Amino acid sequence: MVNDPTDTGLSSAEAAIRLKQHGANEVKPIRQRSVLMQFLAHFYNPLVLVLLIAITISALNGDEISALIIGVIILMSVTLDFIQEYRAGQSAAKLAAQVAVTATVLRDGKLSEIPVTQLVPGDTVYLSAGDLIPADGQLLEAKDLFINQSQLTGEPYPVEKYAEASADPDPWDVEAKSAVFMGSTVISGSARMRITRTGQATALGQIAGSLEKKPPPTAFELGIRQFGMLIMRFTFLLVLFTLLVNVVLHRPLLDSFLFAVALAVGLTPELLPMVVSVTLTRGALRMAALKVIVKRLSAIQDMGAMDILCTDKTGTLTEAKIRLERHVNAQGRETQRVLELAYLNSYFESGLKSPLDDAILLHREIAATGWKKIDEVPFDFERRRVSVLVERDETRMLAVKGAPEDILGLCTQYEDATGAAVPLDEAALQSINRLLDQLGTDGFRVLGIAWRKVAPDHAYAVVTDESELVFCGFAAFLDPPKVSAGPVLAALQASGVQVKILTGDNELVTRHVCNQLNLPVTGVLTGKEIAAMQDDALLARVEEVNLFCRVNPAQKNRVLLALKARKHVVGYLGDGINDAPSLHTADIGISVAGAVDVAKQAAAMIMLEHDLKVLHAGVIEGRRTFGNVMKYIMMATSSNFGNMFSMAASTLFLPFLPLLPLQILLNNLLYDLSEITLPMDNVDREDLAQPSQWDMNFIRNFMMTIGPISSVFDFVTFYLLIAVFDAGETLFRTGWFVESIATQVLVIFIIRTRRNPFSSRPNRWLTVTSLSIVAIAMLLPLSPFAEYLGFMPLPPLFFGLLTVLIGVYLLTVEYCKQWFYRRLGNFPRKPFNV
Repeated sequence: MVNDPTDTGLSSAEAAIRLKQHGANEVKPIRQRSVLMQFLAHFYNPLVLVLLIAITISALNGDEISALIIGVIILMSVTLDFIQEYRAGQSAAKLAAQVAVTATVLRDGKLSEIPVTQLVPGDTVYLSAGDLIPADGQLLEAKDLFINQSQLTGEPYPVEKYAEASADPDPWDVEAKSAVFMGSTVISGSARMRITRTGQATALGQIAGSLEKKPPPTAFELGIRQFGMLIMRFTFLLVLFTLLVNVVLHRPLLDSFLFAVALAVGLTPELLPMVVSVTLTRGALRMAALKVIVKRLSAIQDMGAMDILCTDKTGTLTEAKIRLERHVNAQGRETQRVLELAYLNSYFESGLKSPLDDAILLHREIAATGWKKIDEVPFDFERRRVSVLVERDETRMLAVKGAPEDILGLCTQYEDATGAAVPLDEAALQSINRLLDQLGTDGFRVLGIAWRKVAPDHAYAVVTDESELVFCGFAAFLDPPKVSAGPVLAALQASGVQVKILTGDNELVTRHVCNQLNLPVTGVLTGKEIAAMQDDALLARVEEVNLFCRVNPAQKNRVLLALKARKHVVGYLGDGINDAPSLHTADIGISVAGAVDVAKQAAAMIMLEHDLKVLHAGVIEGRRTFGNVMKYIMMATSSNFGNMFSMAASTLFLPFLPLLPLQILLNNLLYDLSEITLPMDNVDREDLAQPSQWDMNFIRNFMMTIGPISSVFDFVTFYLLIAVFDAGETLFRTGWFVESIATQVLVIFIIRTRRNPFSSRPNRWLTVTSLSIVAIAMLLPLSPFAEYLGFMPLPPLFFGLLTVLIGVYLLTVEYCKQWFYRRLGNFPRKPFNV
């Protein structure tokens, strides 16, 4: 080992200089664009670009006033979108910073925790089991250090690393014993390293730079994308139809072009990104108040769509306050011998200490005095045991503890009542197994304890040494169930979320906990049974089974993949090294603040308190978020589509354009303003009761049911304007502008709920903004800007007829909405099929 006691680490000033020189320690640095560039990026939209071209043409033709007003409207719309998204992004970044992965670094002569992105070449970093290697570097000191570097080599097995005092290793050789690389995981042991390369200069950074790929889209992102394609198809067909009709009727080409482009803008739900980001951010802020940090915003919606939660038992369903209650020999009698061997194993184990180790080490009446550690075979999740080679008075012994079934399988002898080692025959094995079953039935979590004497010159411990062991006895632990877990499990089940337990414990212990929590056991699969199953067989069983016992990380992953293959949205709660693959595989990975780095890195949500109550609250918050996003989508695909369809169809019989392009854009802007408070709206209880997922068939059918109603009332308005008021171009456009805004905005109070609208209270800000926009639309014809906007005052009779028309329209939409839900069922819950 290379140990330099004079090492004081870099100074803060030197670290700041190197950070500026080498950049942030990120494989793929996040390029922070300036606020100005972020704002200008919102203009990079095909429809906005077409509008800007149209404004230029209009200005060149001498219509500077219209060009100016259209430009102002576009600027206001883009600015509104930018401000909302910018604020949402800032809030999300602040939340993410709270759970940034940190490293223990020697700076200015003292140890401190700093974000890994701030590490620089030359930093001295301390490592322990469960840590991620934060950058490439050389080991200065190492103790029983085993590292998983499969991300670079593809080999799943841990490799041992140690410091060398000789020449520097090849910095690119992953096999070099004293070189460690970014992206690797410390499985066991501890170390001190000096960073040599950071960020994109690391081996992982070089690979990532040449094989850079976008992460696969989430279910939520797929839903948004498919919705966008649905709207795009309708928009293209409607705009093409309108443009062809105007050309055939020999109307002015520029006006027809501007009208078609404005129609496309009116049909496009351009506010959707803002509604989604603001709604998700509000959800993240609510979750933060519940002590849950959201790392990926779309995970909130995934949480609402989750219908299966997979979780470990310890610390989630139990208190995680484990006590060593019994230490018994093969005959079931209490004995200090078992406690002594267990204590030596846990005391000298250098890997990540488990709660079971902590419980053993609390027995301070046992001392390791006189014993010296020689070597260790660290714990791994395939062997499920740990062995330490210790020596006292020139006597060397291998002390082993682990899963009792595995330990017994390695034993050829056992200690009898006198402590003598005798052969482990079939009768003795059956008796020991009955004792193990009884301990499990009583709710004890059990470790098997065994030993083996080795030669005095036996210098290393290897896996093959774990054979021909002498069985000593069992260490039995109690971990009482959480008082709060039972009601929360019942609430999750009532909310349509199945709970499945994936645990390393045996079936008897897990059943005991489930019985205490009133969680019915619908089926059990063990790790051995899963290992013997093909994927198709597992796929057939995972639906009915809710207890998976004695499973290793690979088997947990298989269970999650099988559930996802059956179209479930799966959450996984875990905090250990072994949980990282499952956290990454699940639709929504959930970890805790005290988890190891690799688990926090893989998770999408971090709970600051390990409590199922906040999980249930997160599920409800996710459904609230999805509900408000769906409200906007249903608005955009019904009344908005209906109004635009009316506008396109009216070009067939009207001798003039039904609205000027400027008026269409103004209509669209006012409508967008009325919806900016939608993310704050209340959501009905029944919409929170079950998981909700994307269903394009539902959205399309809702649009085709409600949209035509808006068009019918638009045509009634056309008739009244022409037949009753003998309206010319200006009066017609003014009357229809007011009617379209009023119907388009006020219908939100019908669409926002499946109930009778009077029994579902909207958020007061949604009410204020909606009514204010309708009032503004009615006052615009009387404003000083009326002439520039192409409006004129409306006769009083029009407002009387408009009031009746709106009332009948809203009643009709309510009737059709209720018919639609009765015919198609409640809110969509079928999985979205891409």
